[in-house]
Amino acid sequence: MGELLQFTMDLFEGLGSEFAPSAPVPPAPARPPRLKKPQRAAPPPTTPVPSAPPAPLDPHAPPAVPLADTLTLASFVHPQASRELVLGAARVAYEFKRGQRKTIGFLVGAEGLSVRAPRWVTLRDVDAAIREKSDWILRKLTETQQRHARVEATRIEWRDGSLFPFMGEMVVIRLDPKHGFASVGGTLDAAEGDAPRALRLAVAQNAAPSQIRDAAQAWLMRQARKLFIERLDHFAPLLGVRWAKLSLSNAATRWGSASADGSIRLNWRLIHFRLPVIDYVVAHELSHLRVMDHSHRFWETVESVVPDYGVLRQQLKDEAVPRWA
Repeated sequence: MGELLQFTMDLFEGLGSEFAPSAPVPPAPARPPRLKKPQRAAPPPTTPVPSAPPAPLDPHAPPAVPLADTLTLASFVHPQASRELVLGAARVAYEFKRGQRKTIGFLVGAEGLSVRAPRWVTLRDVDAAIREKSDWILRKLTETQQRHARVEATRIEWRDGSLFPFMGEMVVIRLDPKHGFASVGGTLDAAEGDAPRALRLAVAQNAAPSQIRDAAQAWLMRQARKLFIERLDHFAPLLGVRWAKLSLSNAATRWGSASADGSIRLNWRLIHFRLPVIDYVVAHELSHLRVMDHSHRFWETVESVVPDYGVLRQQLKDEAVPRWA
């Protein structure tokens, strides 16, 4: 007990006396010299243990989405939209109408998504049907948006020196009011080297863009009619059909049509494409004079005269037609 008390007193001795006068320090008794401790050998270098490899990614886990993508939604808005949904990473505002029909219908066009539904279907069921078809809807909306962007990139500026495609090749507009084009309104110069051919139009140099456009369209429509008749006369005997009448159309979404009486309608803008693509459309419409649907027999008929129709059909979908304004 005495030793414990002495240890406690030694432990707390001097606390609280920082500002007290220093007591005289007795001289320290002489200490015997210390023996040097033997130095221990340095431990051998350790080899770093490699860290465990990261756990393999779950192949079924959804792909990582950048943070910026999660904060920004793609937007597809129909001009007459009355309802909207968020589908995945996209906001889709769609046109909705009810009518005399038995099922919910979807149409993705240049303006966006249109939905038609029977009068008895609830809005909740409509939204559920849209979500069920969301993959198809978003794919079609994206394709349509990309196609529109390509078309806008090909918008023609109607002035001297502008370019546009004619039968798959670029031609340049040259205003030549002094040339005598009274009967046809213009002429296409012969090719010279790698330079584009020049379409010379009998239009004044200070003509308005609309005047230049109308002159170019009139010339193109004349070329289209002449070429279409040649190709109709070429394919009709091969298919064993007779066509009776050709009309030029300016439809926004259809390249052609055929009637049972032999009437053929072809979009004059086909003149922008290469001849093989034009031939596919001509053969397609003439084949309808034998098979008035798109059955397997119909496509066999088309293939009999245009073996690579599948490739040409895809080119017709993929290539952007110049935007006329």
